[in-house]
Amino acid sequence: MDRIKILWADDEIDLLKPQMMFLEKKGYDVIPVTNGHDALEECEEKNDIDVVFLDESMPGLTGLETLTKIKENNPLLPVVMITKNEAESIMEEAIGSQITDYLIKPVNPNQILLTLKKIIDNKRLVREKTTSGYQQDFRQILMQINSGLDYKEWVDIYKKIISWELKLDESSTGEMSEILAMQKKEANSEFSKYTVKRYLDWLDEDSGEVPTMSHNLMRKKIFPELLPDKPTFMLLLDNLRYDQWKTLEPIFSELFRVEEEDFFYSILPTATQYSRNAIFAGMMPGDIAKKYPKWWKNDNEQGGKNLYEHDLLAEQINRTFRKDIRFDYMKVTNVGHAKTMNDNILNYLNNDLTVIVYNFIDMLSHARTEMEVLKELAGDEKAYRSLTRSWFKNSLLWTALQKLAEKDIQLIVTTDHGTIRVNQPSKVVGDRETTTNLRYKVGRNLQYDKRDVLDVRDPKKAGLPRPNVSSTFIFAKEDLFFLYPNNYNHYHNYYKNTFQHGGISLEEIICPIIKMSVK
Repeated sequence: MDRIKILWADDEIDLLKPQMMFLEKKGYDVIPVTNGHDALEECEEKNDIDVVFLDESMPGLTGLETLTKIKENNPLLPVVMITKNEAESIMEEAIGSQITDYLIKPVNPNQILLTLKKIIDNKRLVREKTTSGYQQDFRQILMQINSGLDYKEWVDIYKKIISWELKLDESSTGEMSEILAMQKKEANSEFSKYTVKRYLDWLDEDSGEVPTMSHNLMRKKIFPELLPDKPTFMLLLDNLRYDQWKTLEPIFSELFRVEEEDFFYSILPTATQYSRNAIFAGMMPGDIAKKYPKWWKNDNEQGGKNLYEHDLLAEQINRTFRKDIRFDYMKVTNVGHAKTMNDNILNYLNNDLTVIVYNFIDMLSHARTEMEVLKELAGDEKAYRSLTRSWFKNSLLWTALQKLAEKDIQLIVTTDHGTIRVNQPSKVVGDRETTTNLRYKVGRNLQYDKRDVLDVRDPKKAGLPRPNVSSTFIFAKEDLFFLYPNNYNHYHNYYKNTFQHGGISLEEIICPIIKMSVK
């Protein structure tokens, strides 16, 4: 293990030789400097400094000035302020500038050692504890994955895997993260097999205990929660995965109290035009196409596929309630929509239900496929979560929610489906009418590897419309993505490791729904 490097800046550094020798014997390397300028130079030249000890009262560039400049370039570098002065104003300024700890002169070696243990070893101890915890849970998760789980138990397994993924992210345990990724892949393999066997049964609500799905989400999970004396806001974040929700939860929790964290299963295809239309219509896509033909477009038809969600929701509300329900629906797909929503959010407080569909995360996943800079910024799940969090914290949506948090409202956050980072190509051959989607396809005379898909030769059985008499739907399992033989290598490299949706995976199908109240 590399020795910990300490940069120590003090204009009386020669008087600190006993403390530095003590630290050297304890296995630390100390770089001594006598002023703030040299400290900044060392920080710029060396990127392997682990912690800085900084004297507050150095002549020239003061400790506080040096601290500010260090934090500008190295915001995560731990800095310990050492001061003779316990003046409240100085300490407040130092703490406001994000010092990690402070010591009062004269400092004895044990004080220094204790501070280092807190700063450096705390990370190591968290990492070791996390690694040990996951190692103990690994075998149990493995056994559960292969034990014939039901739909509720698959939710529990998925939650557990995501919990470990987030913990391992924080503790930076690379080796364990790789093992977890392999276990998640195994889980998706088994979940895909399970879904292939059970999916058509889930669509029959009379076939036993089945999960809540897109087409009955409003009836089972939203409408029963409406309150006579409190407005309900339903926020549907398109493409929101459970791991992204857990990343956003601490921000929501600043102002809202999570009352219940629940789940539903997205229908197939796990794609917006199918899952979200089903949510607002309260019926499967095949039934929408039959009952409201003017409001449904198949994949190969021109025009927007989700243009009538407000109308479908109005129809579902009329079918469900005998009394008048005051509701509004708004869709946010650009900055102009977001500004309008933010400006007018308090005008919806007289509604029983206000639905907000927010499209940013879906746009982010598509833009990441097409823009090299976003591929760098969201290179993997951890980075994708971080980018989602950064967007939300600085979004007009959060600004609007802060306004609502001052009122007595109920907030329900959910999604329509998730995404998976695809990795393995699967060849498909089809005619010109075959759809271009990477995780599902609709077409005639499709040729494909049966091992890679759930195929539905009779779309009606899966509650889907049939564009042509001989149309077949196929859905990719696990982390597969469909490629045509033409320009195979080019498209393989282009789409590998991009976030896609439409198929069968834990990430795409298991969708969070969270009920919150204002704190």
